[in-house]
Amino acid sequence: MSPELIAETDDLIRRMPSRTPRSLADPRVWLAAQAGLLGALAQAARSLGRLEATLAVLSAGEADGARQRLALLEVEAMLWAQGLVIGRDEIGRDLLDARGGSDPEAIRLARWAIRRLEGQGGLTDLSSFLGLHRRTTSDEVFDTGMELRPQGVEFDAAAGEFLETIGAFGELHPLLRGPAVLAVWRMAELSPPGQVVEPAVWSARHMAAGAEGLSFIPLGRHGRRVWTGFGSPEDRLAAHLIAVHEGAQEARTLILSIRTWCERARVATAGIKGDNAARVVAVLASRPLVSAMELEAQAVISRPTAERMLKRLTDLGLTREVTGHRRFRLWTIAGRG
Repeated sequence: MSPELIAETDDLIRRMPSRTPRSLADPRVWLAAQAGLLGALAQAARSLGRLEATLAVLSAGEADGARQRLALLEVEAMLWAQGLVIGRDEIGRDLLDARGGSDPEAIRLARWAIRRLEGQGGLTDLSSFLGLHRRTTSDEVFDTGMELRPQGVEFDAAAGEFLETIGAFGELHPLLRGPAVLAVWRMAELSPPGQVVEPAVWSARHMAAGAEGLSFIPLGRHGRRVWTGFGSPEDRLAAHLIAVHEGAQEARTLILSIRTWCERARVATAGIKGDNAARVVAVLASRPLVSAMELEAQAVISRPTAERMLKRLTDLGLTREVTGHRRFRLWTIAGRG
């Protein structure tokens, strides 16, 4: 780091609130920790590279479906880390307006997180990213505790200091910035205390800058080790790299399992005349959840045919219905995914 950047960093650290140890805003601390983790960093990068390569060979529909599934898994894990136990099926049902009985505020947070992980919202306008000017819409940020978040000019100042501080982390590898981002976010008090999802989503998007095929870095259930942010920089980075490695591996396994399901479904439906079955299988592979109405439209078949195909696939153990309702029913592929 240049002397000028060192001086600017020291000044930023002095200005940050002190709820989190101020040393965690110093990139030199994280760079020193990074030096001892180059092997783990290479392993994590390889795992992400394999995940991106696996996505790259999918059709556009399959790749979109895979990303949607990964986003649902990621948000489920983030919510659990915050103490909000909501499953991916419940989140998916809400997104398709087949409402369940979960906490509406938690569901609103889930909607916000899914939209952001899918790429909505720029990272440099934090007020817009958090949806602070549109709190009445159904897919915006969790509002409880808003009085504990800086407001107006105070928030803008905190957001500016956060972005300026993170901008000084340019020498830290992008995949290793997650724990530093979480620490500095809390130091800037951009979210109410106890809020896990907001900084975790921003961090996941920030680490994926420049990635091909991924709008966020998936940690899945392994992210729970790092999103709450405890320990020394060395411990945080080590745990984070393990989460990146294992999260990418599990994401790739999920995608491969969907391809395996497609092959099994095609074999099981080979005796059905025409190409309706193949089109139905393709739609189911490209959507985490699907209704008979959507299947009708996407597969270009009649509603009775869509319903018959869903029943047949369910009888074959290839799909399952997830709502338990008589109306607004949704199906997903059976097994993983």
